[in-house]
Amino acid sequence: MKLSTKGRYGLRALIDLAQYSSEAPVSITSISARQGISERYLEQLVSMLKKAGLVSSVRGAGGGYVLAKDMREISVGDILRALEGNLEPVECAALEPDGECQASDICVTKYVWQRINESISQTVDEIMLDQLVEESRKKNCAGADRAACKN
Repeated sequence: MKLSTKGRYGLRALIDLAQYSSEAPVSITSISARQGISERYLEQLVSMLKKAGLVSSVRGAGGGYVLAKDMREISVGDILRALEGNLEPVECAALEPDGECQASDICVTKYVWQRINESISQTVDEIMLDQLVEESRKKNCAGADRAACKN
């Protein structure tokens, strides 16, 4: 499975948003500056994440975006599905309830595709946004002044 820039950049943007929105809404401009992603592209990604109920917008002076849910409740799977759609690397009609596969009764490869699909789903659904934020903090604080990294 190969993720597009939507999934890769969107995940980076949401980690950034989770890190910086605890005190105030975060602007697209600030995420763009920190992550090196164009503002136009970020607007598209945030729109998709907003539609999926993962982020909310705050209007007015000092407005921007915040998480719509607690970061402990948002999985990488939620984010990637909002941006990429279905994460299955192989589409197999035999695995669909109404799938019309001529070889479904004799095909054994469908079990391989099913196991791969289940493994991917399980992995991305087990990794939560708060875990990624914590990993990011550890990486950013490596070698930095410990007092500056307590929060």
